[in-house]
Amino acid sequence: MAVTAPAPAPATRPARPGRPAPRARIAGVLTRTPYWVLTAGLAIVFLFPLVWAGVASFSPQPGSAQVDGWGFGNYATLASYQAGIWQYLWNSVVVSGLTVLFTLGVSLLGGFAFARFRFPGRDVLFLVTLAILMVPYATLLIPLYVLLNTLHLQNSLLGLALVLTMFQLPFATFMMRISFESVPRELDEAAMVDGCSSFGALRRVLVPAVKPGLITVGLFAFLAAWNDFVAPLILITDSAKAPLPLAVANMRQQVMGIVDYGATQAGVVVLAAPCVVLFLLLQRHYVRGFMSGALKG
Repeated sequence: MAVTAPAPAPATRPARPGRPAPRARIAGVLTRTPYWVLTAGLAIVFLFPLVWAGVASFSPQPGSAQVDGWGFGNYATLASYQAGIWQYLWNSVVVSGLTVLFTLGVSLLGGFAFARFRFPGRDVLFLVTLAILMVPYATLLIPLYVLLNTLHLQNSLLGLALVLTMFQLPFATFMMRISFESVPRELDEAAMVDGCSSFGALRRVLVPAVKPGLITVGLFAFLAAWNDFVAPLILITDSAKAPLPLAVANMRQQVMGIVDYGATQAGVVVLAAPCVVLFLLLQRHYVRGFMSGALKG
């Protein structure tokens, strides 16, 4: 009796490596759906005012230069307001640039000292520096106005930049300290063994290592100085030296209560555009700067 060999089993199609099963994919989508809904909702909440201002700046507005059709009439009104948009933009650029420069210089040295040197009263001095954050912002402007008047810096862009720098230094020093503490001490010690001084190690080794922290501090200082309204309102009395936020606010004070909302919205767009562009360009370093103190080593 002949024995027949068993029929071979049908070949199974090998699964593609790295591709999840359909049930796993469905479960992943269901798990991530609340995250997507939440982030989309937050994006709409934050982006809607900016989009609305942009549309309103080009759309026809009653009582404005853009009455019929869409165009740049509101921007033309903004450009010719009092000293001119370019003068106000230049004032804002000068104040913001000086604020960023002063904040980065002082916080870099301060954060380096607090992170790398041990001296009596270091922690107490650091807490006193942070205590400035608990002082209400507006309560210091009048004493600072008197101080700037004594130093002959009242009604000047330099004096305004110094005041804005003072309010940025506590947070900036804190950020730079945790940025330096996240860098291993062996790096600057090795540089000093090779012949570098403390400042040489700071310039050649540590500054490149804390670049994300510097970008975060600089971006924060720029945004605060660019958008600040209260300090220029108190410290600047010459309309030709007013930064752009103060000039846009002054546009609302029109004759007989009539407000040019079209030109005002155009000013809002001009104010927001540099902030949005800088954040989009530096967002990767911005996030890394905030995460620099999460893990050390």
